Amino acid sequence: MSSPRLTDLAHGGGCGCKLAPSVLQELLAGKTSAMPFAQLLVGRESSDDAAVWQVDERTCVIATTDFFMPVVDDPYDFGRIAAANALSDVYAMGGKPIMALAILGMPLGKLEVETVRAILAGGEAVCAQAGIPVAGGHSIDSVEPIYGLAAIGLCAPANVRRNAGAQAGDALILTKGIGVGVYSAAFKKQVLPTEAYAEMLASTTLLNRIGTELAKDEDVHAITDVTGFGLLGHSLEMARGSGLRISIEQTRIPFLAQAEALAEAGYVTGASGRNWNSYGDGVALPEHLPAWHRALLTDPQTSGGLLVACKAERAEAIRAMIEAAGYPRASLIGSVAAGAPGVEVA
Repeated sequence: MSSPRLTDLAHGGGCGCKLAPSVLQELLAGKTSAMPFAQLLVGRESSDDAAVWQVDERTCVIATTDFFMPVVDDPYDFGRIAAANALSDVYAMGGKPIMALAILGMPLGKLEVETVRAILAGGEAVCAQAGIPVAGGHSIDSVEPIYGLAAIGLCAPANVRRNAGAQAGDALILTKGIGVGVYSAAFKKQVLPTEAYAEMLASTTLLNRIGTELAKDEDVHAITDVTGFGLLGHSLEMARGSGLRISIEQTRIPFLAQAEALAEAGYVTGASGRNWNSYGDGVALPEHLPAWHRALLTDPQTSGGLLVACKAERAEAIRAMIEAAGYPRASLIGSVAAGAPGVEVA
């Protein structure tokens, strides 16, 4: 069998496959539980990263699922990226993963068995780095290749961090560079330089395990991971959930090394435009900002970094701690203030 490129089998890739925020809101409109669940600390009311169920006074269970189509062609790398992305939601809530279940959909007859095995092996390798087993899963025959995880984690109730906990006066820290969607668009068109591919792979397979440590710090008030809705979309979710206004300084945003040049050359994803159409009315941008630069701000991140709201007086010390823990692009990018909920970019 002659195996095709994995990315040729998918109409989209990575977190760029997510439904647009406006579509998701429409689907979930009015969907509330008919029964009160006092033990459900975090559900779907604030577009948070995972569900949280409090078992007792010492333990919360964090549950999440995430899966998507290939963002790269190497099956092992695809498995690693998808697994790291799925586990990120547990870390973003302040938890520690304890196990995962694989979610697999493959087009029968189009891929060799060895290719599918490599995808699963990549996911298991990242789970091993996180110290957890892939304890089972589910597979189906699908038109496009799909892989991801359902992940379970634990957390002390006091350490649960939501995207809605930011406080006026907080500083904002971003732990990874922006531009994965732009890189993936260039990769699909086979123009992404080798060194840029290596940079993308290093970023997307880097576990966000720092979230577990950040959540133990009482001066860290809110955490979310930046994925398919882009930096502006996930910042807007934090602003609206917290009832505050977020300001981002565009010169402080850590972009991947070639992201700006590639975006200006036209290598942007369709998801970046859908994102802007979904939530642009909640964002104020500088006048005359080039369209390609706006596309970077809405660029869908696959296995992106954490957006952290923390006490301003300790922000630089927290940022330095994150950098020392293995996140070289950790940067202070903005602030939180009282005001109409929304995001403004200066």
